[in-house]
Amino acid sequence: MPAVKKYLICLSLLGVLAGCQTEEKPVVKEEKAAPEVSEPEGAIDTYQFPLTGEQANQAVTDRPVAVMINNHPKARPQAGLQEADIVYEALAEGDITRFLAIFHSQNPSFIGPIRSARDYYIDLSSGYDALYICHGWSPEAKEILESGTVDYLNGLFYDGILFERASFKKAPHNSYISYENILKGAELKGYEMKEQVEPLLFYEDFPGIEGEAAQRISIAYSKGSISKVEYVYNNKDERYDRFTSNEQLIDYHTKTPVQVDNLFIVEMDHQIIDQVGRRDIDLISGGRGYLIQKGKAQAVQWENKDGKILPYKDGSLVPLLKGNTWINIVPSSPGINDMVSIQSDEKGV
Repeated sequence: MPAVKKYLICLSLLGVLAGCQTEEKPVVKEEKAAPEVSEPEGAIDTYQFPLTGEQANQAVTDRPVAVMINNHPKARPQAGLQEADIVYEALAEGDITRFLAIFHSQNPSFIGPIRSARDYYIDLSSGYDALYICHGWSPEAKEILESGTVDYLNGLFYDGILFERASFKKAPHNSYISYENILKGAELKGYEMKEQVEPLLFYEDFPGIEGEAAQRISIAYSKGSISKVEYVYNNKDERYDRFTSNEQLIDYHTKTPVQVDNLFIVEMDHQIIDQVGRRDIDLISGGRGYLIQKGKAQAVQWENKDGKILPYKDGSLVPLLKGNTWINIVPSSPGINDMVSIQSDEKGV
């Protein structure tokens, strides 16, 4: 082949190669540029705890835990109540109330004293599909729990294993448990502890709360002081301090005062069902209530929505303030007007 022809062929091949390289360059640049595509600086995902509305550091996937907590005078002061997202208080036997504390945003290391189950507390727990924790049970509660429809841990079967007896109190007022042991018990029983919890309705920005001034709220569960409950508005903290039998409730373990952001008082029908004085409470029918927030009380109605006791006004759900919620259930006889006193002439503490 003549030298000139070979020279032209080589030039042609070099041109093809150069053209190929030129076409590949944009591909290389595009691959390098891809990592630069991102959200604007400072933009982050925001997570909230569904039962308090407060900010969380990551997506919340834990299942709630509901614990029966003793309120007999010999059981006070209790441990763990301040760390609960929601606390129900209702009468058990006689004039003594009992708590159902629902934990989700916090995991206390010391909870109790734990007390026995009642059927209406199980129903309240089921409204949040919570793992139910108790120590003992009534005949009605035993039937429900043994039916297999509710996940639970009972101290009757794990006394000294998951549940611990404190030396500073006497039985039956000395059974305690930790969140860590609750998880151990759930694993032992094969219960699922991951769940997507439906959030409650909260104010995103604090509005002016409607209602009458409410500096001190008294609830007379008994004629004497044994179960006298008071909430006193703390002007500095803008929350309510809790008092029982004229003593401020200070957490036994953390030594912090129990304070409340949303106080919801509801009236429900109660019936005595046996000679021991156990009760049946109508959680379904709805009725009168007071929602008390930021030193103001407004009359509302309560409704049961999928097992949750929630405040309504003029047919619409009333938002909660971000924070914890205490729900006090009082009997319709003598009624909320006779059992609950809301005072506006106190200066608060």
